[in-house]
Amino acid sequence: MKNNNDISNREHCTENHDAPHAHQNHCHCGACGHSHLETHDHEHCDSDGHCHHSHCGCSHNKSVFSEKTLTARMIISAVLFVSAMILEKATHLPYIDTILYTAAYIIVGYDVILHSAKNIIHGKIFDENLLMTIASIGAFLIGERAEGAAVMLLYQFGEKLQDSAVDKSERSIEALLDVRAEAANVERNGTIITLPPENVLPGEIVIVKTGEKVPLDGIVSEGASTINTAALTGESMPISVKPGSEVMGGSINNGGLIKIKVTKNYNDSAVSKILEFVKDARAKKPKAEKFITKFARYYTPVVTVLALATMLIPPLFDNYEFMKWIERGLVFLVVSCPCALVISIPLGFFAAMGAASKQGILIKGGEYIEQLANLETAVFDKTGTLTEGVFTVTDATDENTLEFAAYCEYYSNHPIARAITDAYAKEIQPDRITDHEELAGYGIRAVIDGEETLAGNASLMKKYGIEFVDTGAQVYIARGGKYTGSITVADKVKKDSFKAVKALKNAGITTVMLTGDRKEPAEAVTKELGIDIVKSGLLPHEKALEFEKFNGIKAFVGDGINDAPVIAAANIGFAMGGIGSDSAVETADAVILTDEPSKVALAHRLSKRAMFIIKENIVFAISVKLIAMLLSVIGVPNMMWFAIFADVGTAMIAIANAMRIMYLK
Repeated sequence: MKNNNDISNREHCTENHDAPHAHQNHCHCGACGHSHLETHDHEHCDSDGHCHHSHCGCSHNKSVFSEKTLTARMIISAVLFVSAMILEKATHLPYIDTILYTAAYIIVGYDVILHSAKNIIHGKIFDENLLMTIASIGAFLIGERAEGAAVMLLYQFGEKLQDSAVDKSERSIEALLDVRAEAANVERNGTIITLPPENVLPGEIVIVKTGEKVPLDGIVSEGASTINTAALTGESMPISVKPGSEVMGGSINNGGLIKIKVTKNYNDSAVSKILEFVKDARAKKPKAEKFITKFARYYTPVVTVLALATMLIPPLFDNYEFMKWIERGLVFLVVSCPCALVISIPLGFFAAMGAASKQGILIKGGEYIEQLANLETAVFDKTGTLTEGVFTVTDATDENTLEFAAYCEYYSNHPIARAITDAYAKEIQPDRITDHEELAGYGIRAVIDGEETLAGNASLMKKYGIEFVDTGAQVYIARGGKYTGSITVADKVKKDSFKAVKALKNAGITTVMLTGDRKEPAEAVTKELGIDIVKSGLLPHEKALEFEKFNGIKAFVGDGINDAPVIAAANIGFAMGGIGSDSAVETADAVILTDEPSKVALAHRLSKRAMFIIKENIVFAISVKLIAMLLSVIGVPNMMWFAIFADVGTAMIAIANAMRIMYLK
């Protein structure tokens, strides 16, 4: 809940007026944990640009009073308050205590009263400003001046502590904003000029010195260094780069000067995508948080009516003791403020997203925290997700077979071709190749040492009428019309995939693999990892159809363009941020920046623990409020003081409990 001494004006928000009836404000007020990108109607803002969101019954406004000013006001008010308590019994100084209590009250609480009046003018009647104003002024009217001043002083103190908690929970997420380089040094026409990253074009060369941030995604063209990608991926160890190495914008150059050939526009770069995810995370609201928003809309008028009923009805049956019941009604109002609920729940979701970001998992919104906590099925793509996405030769009939396959594949850029030439590891003599033809969907036909040589799949052998034994290998070789051998190429399983599948199965989550790869390698990976269910040979739309057959809350984890439709259909779609395609990353609800599939299990475990803490806060806050409201009606002695400490204390305990989420691992 943001300080109600805060007054919003348009300079604190960046607006997008493209929409006819709404604007998009990047509000940084932290109100009730909602200091995120929110799209809201103009009705929430008055003509001066003051925001009056009623999510929790509070008016959330950006302060023109600095934090230091608020602190100074609280200190002055506290000094006056203590002085009044000391002088209250001084008979030779009549009314001095009243003057000091009143001064303390006005100094610390005048803005709350002003906002209450403004909100009433703008039709935002039932909020916490009104509750605090009525309760504190009412206390003065019934002679409880100390209680009236204390209500406002402790309320502002509690609000300040809540602000600090909200700001801390956001810092881990907002730290991602620091990864953006402010400028890029670009080589143009033989000179070096400094430009904003947005103005640099693909193909241009940027120079990154030691200690500077890499401005855009690209490939190292000159120089060698080590780069720090911790802010992007959570990887603590520096990564060595040299000519040909890919680098992401937002990385920090820890070594010598390097030149990078830009491969993407800024808007398509990794750092830009990450910043968009941060904005999306702030715009999304989880279901539990929406419940609190709706709850507060009805809660404030209900407690106000109950408080009035407490003031007016019981006296009719209690010798018309209106003053006694007015005081109880005012206490009822003070204790009814839903601070603990309104602050701790959204704060809990923000803390969970912050904790995930520290682990290299960028989650778009709190609603996915809820979904992850109840995850039942985890579905994976194979290549590039559970496997390295890098092919290696695992078996060859003999050295001659590998040699002629390498010569056939010499001019091809296919990943399997690269794997074969790498496995051959000898220098290719191109003059031995006198003819070369790539046959789409089949393989390669070449003339090597004057003899026709074929290298390709089983269909290629059948096409040319070659008699061979179909062993399920990826590449078969024939020379002079006769079959000579085969080569098996496999995609290496990631070491982290074993950890991922084991952790998910231990959590009672069903593991599935859907892949477009052939049956044999798909089943080999399934058996190696111990995955529960596998479906192979699937086209992109077939993946989506198979995925829909699974019931309950399910996640899909993929990295390629063909995974985007399934990622979009999932309750929680994960994309591999490092090697994943742009479409997969854009479609995903969460991005694993480290390309480790085990982070799915980590996200589940973290979300489950976070939701347990959030539910703890809900039960705790509602229980304390109900008990306190009941006691206020019964008329427990010194209930006004109890109400103050119950309100602030409950909120502080709930906030402290929610902040534990930040340190989950």
